[in-house]
Amino acid sequence: MSFKHNLFVGRALSLSLTLFIALTVFFAACKSDDPTTPTAQTIMEQINGNSNFTLLRAALVKAGLDGTLGGSGTYTLLAPTNEAFNAFGLTSEAVIALAPADLVKSVLQYHVLTTKLESSAITSTTNTAQPTQFTAVAPGNSVYFTKPVAVTTATASGTTISVNGAYIQQGDVQASNGVIHVINRILLPPIYGNIPNTIGSIPSIYALLAPSAGISFKLLQQAVTRAGIGGALTGTTPITVFAPTDNAFRAATYDSTKIANTAPATLATVLGYHVVSGRVYTPIVSNGASLTNAAGTLTIGKSTTAITVTGRGNTGTASNIIGPDVTATNGVIHIIDRLLIP
Repeated sequence: MSFKHNLFVGRALSLSLTLFIALTVFFAACKSDDPTTPTAQTIMEQINGNSNFTLLRAALVKAGLDGTLGGSGTYTLLAPTNEAFNAFGLTSEAVIALAPADLVKSVLQYHVLTTKLESSAITSTTNTAQPTQFTAVAPGNSVYFTKPVAVTTATASGTTISVNGAYIQQGDVQASNGVIHVINRILLPPIYGNIPNTIGSIPSIYALLAPSAGISFKLLQQAVTRAGIGGALTGTTPITVFAPTDNAFRAATYDSTKIANTAPATLATVLGYHVVSGRVYTPIVSNGASLTNAAGTLTIGKSTTAITVTGRGNTGTASNIIGPDVTATNGVIHIIDRLLIP
């Protein structure tokens, strides 16, 4: 083969290679400029584009967190649906606009983790603590995930993974700056500290965020003081308290005068029947479950529409849990509408 032929073949190969590279670069550029190529949305863009989160969007804007979740970084948003906002009494954007901005911000910070936590990374156990943005404001205050051992992901398992008292209805909605887990309830952060302080402050929270609820605990607080058991509710070991409202006390004929005239030991027994050990969020217990304390056994009832608790002396008449899963720094509070009788 002649030298000229080899040179010609070499030049032809070189030209082909150059043309191939040029075409590759051209088509790559065209692909990147193609307006039909999907771009990953931020968490806030996902919320803005979903009609099921109009109230959450209004609350995030009011709290000033829309910029955070619309920017760079890595986050997990526990996203309450419109239905969750409605259940709490926040029924419209106008109602949200009336709520104090600092309180709305504290509540929503409790729904934001500063890391990306996919459901597969949630530990298969009960009450795994995870820090939130609110933890940075009040150190030590976390949300608590519960995941059955057999579950792998929230998406595949439906409503079996829970956080505090809320179920994850849809998990692992991916965003460019993190992930979204859709939840069926608003989570209240432990803004006020331990259980006695939180019980004292719950009425003000409801008055601001859900004024129609009419929650008050003056008689419970009087009974706790009379019984001398306040210190037992301030320890660091987690407990769960079923907190009867004033209306619950009155329905059992306990008004202020009767409480003042009842022996402290008697009140201590009745009130102690309302306390069990550990953080008992409602998703953890099943229908018919028994909770035991020093005064006896409580029975939990669960249906698709209600959660109840019944004492041995309630003659089968259950107390409705009308405000479930309120988190305090040292436990959980469930607001109930009937006094539990040992």
